[in-house]
Amino acid sequence: MKRIRLSEGGGGQETWKLIRELFLKYLGNPILSALEDSSIIKLSSKVAFTTDAFTVKPLFFRGGDIGKLAVAGTVNDLAVMGAKPLYMSVSFIIEEGFSYEELERIVKSMAQTAEEVGVLFVAGDTKVVPSGQADGVFISTSGIGGVIYEGLSCRNVKEGDAIIVSGPIGDHGACVLAQREGFEFGEDFGSDCQPLWDLVEHLLKSGVEVHAMRDPTRGGLSAVLHEWAQSSMVSFLMEEENIPIRQEVLGLCEFLGLEPYHLACEGRVVLAVKREDAEKALEVLRAHPKAKEASLIGYAVKPEGRPAVVLRTPYGTKRFLEPPAGELLPRIC
Repeated sequence: MKRIRLSEGGGGQETWKLIRELFLKYLGNPILSALEDSSIIKLSSKVAFTTDAFTVKPLFFRGGDIGKLAVAGTVNDLAVMGAKPLYMSVSFIIEEGFSYEELERIVKSMAQTAEEVGVLFVAGDTKVVPSGQADGVFISTSGIGGVIYEGLSCRNVKEGDAIIVSGPIGDHGACVLAQREGFEFGEDFGSDCQPLWDLVEHLLKSGVEVHAMRDPTRGGLSAVLHEWAQSSMVSFLMEEENIPIRQEVLGLCEFLGLEPYHLACEGRVVLAVKREDAEKALEVLRAHPKAKEASLIGYAVKPEGRPAVVLRTPYGTKRFLEPPAGELLPRIC
């Protein structure tokens, strides 16, 4: 089995060969393949810019891998700001001895996900570190998108806004944890990892008045709602029985004592929409294959004191949803 050597990160002939025979083979385009120190790109509108790093363990999980995750995560951060993903950069930190075949599998997955969205890789970098210093491979990305829908912001949530989630929450966090710890949930359960620009564009073109969007990654739904509450100075009243959660996720959380609302998603979007547009938003979302299980889960309300997130249980009682704290699930994204 071919393995990555330190010399392949040294900037010499071995590096050039790795770049040309692997990275450009899958990610190449006229801009990237020029191999300049910087890429010249054309932009004709306001832009959104984001950056992220990915260190998931295991690198390959049911429903995706670190490569697909890196592209989808970057694309989704742009999409929820109303920006069409255009360009990406990628940086690899690879551990000496890492399998060349697995690296190729990751890069190929990145290329396939990028092609689905229509985003181009225009810059990249590769470093190889000694064995034991990187746990396989780490990936850092940045993304640029052209803003086509302005006004989306965590500060724009208004009292009365309907809160909608595009599908079941917690799938990614539960999947990665279960696979890492050896739990078996059957072949039908996996991560929700997927790029969401097509879904977001589908919704925004419908005319629904959207005030805020967020992809609930680390910290899950709870983190999104608490961030919105602090930024917009509103509280949230959520109907617990309306929040879609798969039985596999609930079972894992009950077994390990975890809060499902803290688990990460990598293919869901949380929306705050004008109350009067809630039904239309649900209809539009459910017509798209990536949001067939979209659900209205609650409303933004006037705070009684400090902004808070409250869950109304199926029994009619209420409880505060605490924000995530501590290291919940290491190495999930």
